[in-house]
Amino acid sequence: MDLPRGFPDTEYKARVSRAQGMMARHDLAALFLTTEPDIRYFTGYLTKFWESPTRPWFLVLPASGDPVAVIPSIGAALMGRTWIKDIRTWRAPDYEDDGVSLLAETLAELAGGGNIGVPMGLESQLRMPLGDWMRLQAMSGLRFVPDERIMWDLRAVKSEAEIDKIRAICAVGDRVFARVPEIARAGVPLDRVFRDFQRLGLEEGADWVPYVAGASGAGGYSDVISPAGPEPLQRGDVLMLDTGMQRDGYFCDFDRNFSVGPAGQPENAAQAKLIDAVDAAAEIARPGTTAAELFHVMDRLLTGGQGSDAGRLGHGLGMQLTEGLSLIPQDHTELQPGMVITLEPGVELSPGRIMVHEEDIVISEGAPEFLSTRAGRALIELEG
Repeated sequence: MDLPRGFPDTEYKARVSRAQGMMARHDLAALFLTTEPDIRYFTGYLTKFWESPTRPWFLVLPASGDPVAVIPSIGAALMGRTWIKDIRTWRAPDYEDDGVSLLAETLAELAGGGNIGVPMGLESQLRMPLGDWMRLQAMSGLRFVPDERIMWDLRAVKSEAEIDKIRAICAVGDRVFARVPEIARAGVPLDRVFRDFQRLGLEEGADWVPYVAGASGAGGYSDVISPAGPEPLQRGDVLMLDTGMQRDGYFCDFDRNFSVGPAGQPENAAQAKLIDAVDAAAEIARPGTTAAELFHVMDRLLTGGQGSDAGRLGHGLGMQLTEGLSLIPQDHTELQPGMVITLEPGVELSPGRIMVHEEDIVISEGAPEFLSTRAGRALIELEG
């Protein structure tokens, strides 16, 4: 799917309008945002320059009117190519006053002494030096309060244009997984498989492949987050590859299991149980169903309701690899049309040996749409 990059200005203005409606209900005079996805959500400002922790970046969304960017001058040209018109800059880094005075003046002007909402819930962070945050809080007339989950709720439900972006990067992931037999077979070191997998992601259309995880082992694997080592794949291994590829600022996040040579009966049975769990969750993944209900319908098949050390069995997906809700017993968030989530069951084959599986879906008025092409009940066989 060859989509145009970015979004039309109307997409961002609609997001601002929804946010300001929510701000009015919570008596917020402004939102104060510091993180890459929150700032990009309203501006379209997309750059890998965020990898440098030196410079802070700020966006202020007033109760009415357009957002105001308060950013280092090195970013002015790129921000100027977005729809944002009011861009206030300083030369950064400045060890004496790294934008704090300019930011305080902007907040005082736009908030008018009212409450300034700041994301403070799960997964939130403040991307500025803590000393500068303390100085900003001390500025006269500035009152910072929780944003009442406004950013969480806004980003949880995707527009059709956002879903198209995720659909496109999932198609890239599908193509890459289909090519794994080109790079993985008995005798190939796991770290080379990882590097080649990233290369295939770029070849197939990803902008970046910031997340590749996986494991291999006989009778399953021990964990799914360790870096790859030089150990070669062996006949009888199960290989799992999990990826978060990104295109135009949106992620896919799903994995696939492979057998090196013919799969054994326990491994194929585990794969089938994982697919059954995904199917059971998809069967009830409708508006009004809760995240906890999705967890329980999978967990009953996987552990008989005992739960597992993995914690959650899926999560929200979008501008970040994981965002928003978690499929855990304590999360009673109700699904809404437009939410994009992962279904990520895991099963233990023997003590210390597991297998996991993950698919990406979007909630609709009826049955969910699978954005990743659904895996089969049998493991994909690699040359052994």
